[in-house]
Amino acid sequence: MAADNIRPLEGLLVLDFSQFLAGPVAAMRLADLGARVIKIERPGVGDIGRTLAFAGRVIDDDTVSFHAMNRNKESIAADLKDATDLAYVRHLVAQADVIIQNFRPGVMERIGLDYESVREINPSIVYASATGYGTTGPWKDRPGQDLLAQSISGIPWLNGSATDGPVPVGLSIADHLLSCHIAQGVTALLVRRFRTGQGGFVESSLLESMLDLQFELLSTRLNDESIHVERHGEHSAHAFLAAPYGTYPTADGYIALAMNPIPKLGQLLDVPALEAMTDPQEAWDRQEEIEAVLAATFALQPTDHWLAILDAADVWCAPVLTLDELLASEGFAAIEMTQEVTRRGKTITTTRSPLRIDGEILTSTKAAPLLGEDDDAVRAEFGTTQESAR
Repeated sequence: MAADNIRPLEGLLVLDFSQFLAGPVAAMRLADLGARVIKIERPGVGDIGRTLAFAGRVIDDDTVSFHAMNRNKESIAADLKDATDLAYVRHLVAQADVIIQNFRPGVMERIGLDYESVREINPSIVYASATGYGTTGPWKDRPGQDLLAQSISGIPWLNGSATDGPVPVGLSIADHLLSCHIAQGVTALLVRRFRTGQGGFVESSLLESMLDLQFELLSTRLNDESIHVERHGEHSAHAFLAAPYGTYPTADGYIALAMNPIPKLGQLLDVPALEAMTDPQEAWDRQEEIEAVLAATFALQPTDHWLAILDAADVWCAPVLTLDELLASEGFAAIEMTQEVTRRGKTITTTRSPLRIDGEILTSTKAAPLLGEDDDAVRAEFGTTQESAR
């Protein structure tokens, strides 16, 4: 951003006690918006994300995924089971604006850093807790991991076709959505604190994020018990939307179709059988038949051939790009979604915040920190518990 543009959260101090994904990414989202984020990590080990590698890739002794979700942060090493380290962390807590943690329920209570304990020393603190399945109920102690939360939520039964088993989403969607919800809750409480002086406690979980994602399905099912998940043929992309909604092979790739009138498609593709289907109910009753006809038709020509026809008629469609095709595309270049950060002479290309503030993208050259990289600087700036008492 331009030098005269102050980022919205500039001047706020966030202590990030979390590790691996949902919590660290929530903290990173706040850092992208200008907050100062200090990671509190275990000495000698650090955030588990430093060693849990996405695709097995490592740069400068940390995983690429750790770099991607911890840019623009500082790090101090502190053993929360050590009385001296814990006292120093509590000294920092007293000066913080925000705390983010994602330990299993009960851990922060045992070490005296739960919300109730923290607000005794910092009444205006904004405290965020991310869990797997909440703090009550039979699942509260289960491992809070993305695939497991997806599975419990039923999401895998919404993907794929009728002949598939459960098909999970191939990215950490529960973690990423939870990070957005935690960041949303934190910023809302910061606004309240600005208006009233009152801090607060925000909680959410992987499971709640997965259930929120299904608000359409759950709202429909809760009001109509006849609704059940029934996936369709191999081309369908949605268990609850009629043909032609799905993906279809072309002569050189795939094309995706969203909601479109079947007769209009028949006219544009020169398929009289589809053009004759003027009753909208046929898109449901003859769904797999329609999808089979479309698949056979699209297979005759390359993707660009069909896009030229359909785009000209304002049909909702898109090419299905591979990762390499996406990265090589003009559209990807135009959106400027990457940035470079540097650590110990190594340059790492990663994504940026998806937000634009006042028309400008949010970038930073500060890479993810080394474990304990900022110990000395933070102690020099904030002092020690003994110094603060004098």
